[in-house]
Amino acid sequence: MIKLLPTSTAGSLPKPSWLAEPETLWSPWKMEGEALMEARQDALRVSLLEQHNAGIDIVSDGEQTRQHFVTTFIEHLAGVDFERRETVTIRNRYRASVPTVIGAVARETPVFVDDARFLRTQTDAPIKWALPGPMTMIDTLHDTHYRSREKLAWEFAAILNAEAKELVRAGVDIIQFDEPAFNVFFDEVNDWGIAALERATEGLECRTAVHICYGYGIKANTDWKKTLGDEWRQYERIFPALQASSIDLVSLECQNSHVPMELIELLRGKKVMVGAIDVASNRVETPEEVAATLRKALNYVDADDLYPCTNCGMAPLSRTVARGKLAALAAGAAIVRRDLTGL
Repeated sequence: MIKLLPTSTAGSLPKPSWLAEPETLWSPWKMEGEALMEARQDALRVSLLEQHNAGIDIVSDGEQTRQHFVTTFIEHLAGVDFERRETVTIRNRYRASVPTVIGAVARETPVFVDDARFLRTQTDAPIKWALPGPMTMIDTLHDTHYRSREKLAWEFAAILNAEAKELVRAGVDIIQFDEPAFNVFFDEVNDWGIAALERATEGLECRTAVHICYGYGIKANTDWKKTLGDEWRQYERIFPALQASSIDLVSLECQNSHVPMELIELLRGKKVMVGAIDVASNRVETPEEVAATLRKALNYVDADDLYPCTNCGMAPLSRTVARGKLAALAAGAAIVRRDLTGL
């Protein structure tokens, strides 16, 4: 049974320096073959231990076995050529060299199932596993085959659904789909994006979540945030449709952001993973600061539905900073939990 105000991370945690270059996205592995497989499992054990030691209730793999939250999944699919690359604009924000869809996309083998099965053997805690969402996947590719963002998204939704079902059988309790693209392509989100996401969750015998944030704490994202003004109301465009959807949990960014907290009211009835940790700063929050964010959120979401979380993944941070932030999240949630229960 999950306790009141269960804590979790939004996604990635820093990798050990012996596995990949620290504080770096898309960092290449420092070994290969059997040595890499063993090293990634060791990193997973370390990441899990650090979550347990910090007091995190719903644990994850910390994305220790993948280089990137989107491309590592795509690397395992047929129909995508990683040698044929084009430079595109991702999420209307920054330019990047991406692989090309040259044929029908297909998942010929499981991608993360063995990793999830291994994680399940290491802990009795509830496990949350993140997968890229369909819309964010299509925004990270150059497509010469389908020539339709919607058609490709539906293909990816079916592929993700097959992977998610096997992850559940491997022991995962919550499947989270990362959709930062939902904060950019509002018309598409409401026209077909949420429907595609629901296709990805179809028939899953677990809780489902969608993570929608303003991105990692990298320069391209922090520069973009500076253009958004004093109030970030992007969530307002999509939360009503998400509230009406079959998705169980919605993960959003709150700490040190300009998101009006009252927007959470648009999700009333859903479980909300309230981002109470700023991943774009090396400053470690105090437990009291985390508690203050959670107390404010409680004006708009019932206590039974509030899941304290981080704003986004923490792969670009140092392990020391990330450990401090995890501990602050757990301690801040404990303060509010005592306020509510007296325990």
